[in-house]
Formats: sequence, structure tokens, C-alpha cells
Amino acid sequence: MSDQAPARPVVHPLIRSVKPVVDALGASFVAVVDMEASDVPLVWEGRTIAGVRMPPLHGALDRLIDSVETELGGRLPMLSREDKQRAVRLLDERGAFILRRAVEDVADAMGVSRITVYNYLNAIHR
Repeated sequence: MSDQAPARPVVHPLIRSVKPVVDALGASFVAVVDMEASDVPLVWEGRTIAGVRMPPLHGALDRLIDSVETELGGRLPMLSREDKQRAVRLLDERGAFILRRAVEDVADAMGVSRITVYNYLNAIHR
């Protein structure tokens, strides 16, 4: 019986460096043998070492809202007016409002009217 701890698996430096981005996107790593056509290959010195599988669009707005709430340090309905405006700006920058019914869903999540969200968006795009 050995007193040595089992060796930790070696993580490729490319995977280690892109992990925060992959995690922030809600994506996951996949082994080369498990890659599908829609996966993004991670290529290092001409060799594919892994793939990145993007999350499904279903639930994308919820994931965006969760990330904004984490970034702003509170649930959307509890934020100040200024932070709600900042939340709308962040969601807009991240493409949330290209999703169908996003304005209505964000308004519901914030506890404001859709007109309020449109007003925040109009102020951003002036």
C-alpha cells in the first residue's frame, strides 16, 4: 500500500486558460471523440485537443439574467432604479433582447412594466 496521493490529471494549458470563458457562457468541454458538428474545436499547434459545446438556446435568457444578478450583487426586483438600468444595459450588450419575448420576460423578472424596459433601452440607444 502506497502513502502517495493519486496523481492529479494534467489539464492542458489551453483548457485551463479558456475555462473561465466557457463557464461564463454556460458551455462545457467535450472530448475530441465525443465532438459533434456544432461543437467549437479547441486547436493547439494544429491539433484539436477538445471541443466546447455551447448551451442550448432554451434557457439562455435565464442564464443571462442570472449572470447579471451575480455581477450586480442582487436579484433584479431588489435593485435600485440605477442598477436596473445598468442591468438592462448589460443584458442588451450580451444580446438578450434579440430573443423573442425578452423585453416582457426581463420586465417580469425586474418587477417593472415592459414600457419601463423599453424606456431604459431607448435611453441606452440615444
